Amino acid sequence: MAEIRRVEVLENLLKANDYLAAQLRQEWDEGKTYVVNLMSSPGGGKTALLEATLPRLADRYRLLVLEGDIETERDAERIRALQVEALQITTGGTCHLESHMIEQAWRLVRDGPRPHFVFIENVGNLVCPASYILGEHLRAVLMSVPEGDDKVLKYPKVFRNSQALLITKADLLPYVDFDPQRVWEEARGLQPQLSHWIVSARTGEGIDDWVRFLQEQRDEAFPPG
Repeated sequence: MAEIRRVEVLENLLKANDYLAAQLRQEWDEGKTYVVNLMSSPGGGKTALLEATLPRLADRYRLLVLEGDIETERDAERIRALQVEALQITTGGTCHLESHMIEQAWRLVRDGPRPHFVFIENVGNLVCPASYILGEHLRAVLMSVPEGDDKVLKYPKVFRNSQALLITKADLLPYVDFDPQRVWEEARGLQPQLSHWIVSARTGEGIDDWVRFLQEQRDEAFPPG
């Protein structure tokens, strides 16, 4: 009988991804570019959060957004309307971004002035993006009020591997059965160091605190002076 060999394809793919992510991180550190990976379900409010966040940073920082989607440039077009550079990464079916996709996009801008912030808007998905590091400094997971408050323990990895949690579309709280306290408690049970906010891109609630946190995190990573 022929010998049966098990090939650990996924493990090898993740190792290759992590190796390239480490190279990206080293380059970003050398250039003092702070990178934020935004993850959520489809329609979780990532683009709307960026639309509220970027204008509050644009006067002081050079900004770049890497937009991940299976098809279209719709979200990238919304970012460009803010006069912020956005590069579209179209995965053609892949449900998450991988470090080789980020590296290909980064090649297009790496020889110019280095951005102070890069925001990666991952493909809408709470499962696959959690397994792929991209060299980012900060992982932020978004939960929108309309999608319900039961997602943390159903999709634990993305919360366990993140440093920030934002409950989005807070202006809908009066109309939806959503318990922020339940979300906080379950998320902090998985990741005790998780920072968290309730935000609304529509009303501006919580956005200034979120932006202040981003500035503090960048200053901590790359002390001024």
